[in-house]
Amino acid sequence: MDPMILVTGATGTIGSEVVRQLAESGAEVRALTRDPARAKVPQGVEVVRGDYGDPGSLDAPTEGVTAVFLVGVPGPSAQHDRALVAAAERAGVRRLVKLSAIGTGDPEAGPFGQWHADGERAVRESGAEWTVLRPSSFASNTLSWAPELRNGEPVPNMTGDGASGVIDPRDVAAVAVRALLDDGHSGRTYTLTGPEAISVPEQAVVLASVLGRPVRTRDLSPEGTREFLRTVWGFDETRAEGVLTGTAHVRRGGNALVTPDVPEVLGRRARPYREWAEDNRAAFTGS
Repeated sequence: MDPMILVTGATGTIGSEVVRQLAESGAEVRALTRDPARAKVPQGVEVVRGDYGDPGSLDAPTEGVTAVFLVGVPGPSAQHDRALVAAAERAGVRRLVKLSAIGTGDPEAGPFGQWHADGERAVRESGAEWTVLRPSSFASNTLSWAPELRNGEPVPNMTGDGASGVIDPRDVAAVAVRALLDDGHSGRTYTLTGPEAISVPEQAVVLASVLGRPVRTRDLSPEGTREFLRTVWGFDETRAEGVLTGTAHVRRGGNALVTPDVPEVLGRRARPYREWAEDNRAAFTGS
């Protein structure tokens, strides 16, 4: 029997790309989602229902699986990771790859730095082979600028000139696929970044070059950021305060980290933000 790989968060930014790349490699893939009827996956991928809020629903999806890609839901996700790890243990799953986030365990990163700490601990203590992936800011986060760009408005900048090692989600997925399929990654924690640390204004300059028109930025003070988060994104006060702590960390340069982990695993350079922007130009133009 060929190895079966279970991908959670299979309809999200990273999970869907992991499913696609695994399917292209010829691997047997099982995609976990709460609503299988709405899932769009490549031909040959098995879609199964599972809900972190119903731990019993995770037993059937993990049956016969050799490796699991764990994507926790936004927010403190230890209970979700632990439920899936427990199901994987019962099923005898051999390998776990956990999607975490840069800065996990760093108190300077604010509440975000603790969201994945317990989940990481769960996979490390599982008894299975484990790999933890801690990606930096996703290039795809700038898709949130599309409404402002369509309206000719400046895009919000919550982090000043603070830079991040912005990474193409396709590279995160590619590293996950290698860790799921290949030996040699057990016990490793990879901090995944792009090839350069780049700020929001610098991303705007790159995107303007790709689109052939100006992309202006609007600097938000901490108070302006709080107001934006509450009125535009609908965050409550607690979540808004958590974001403010994180954005302050980036402003101070706390996220201006570039690592060699992507090239080490993939044997090629990490994709720069420009390449992502060029490949996703239509998302900003509507063409």
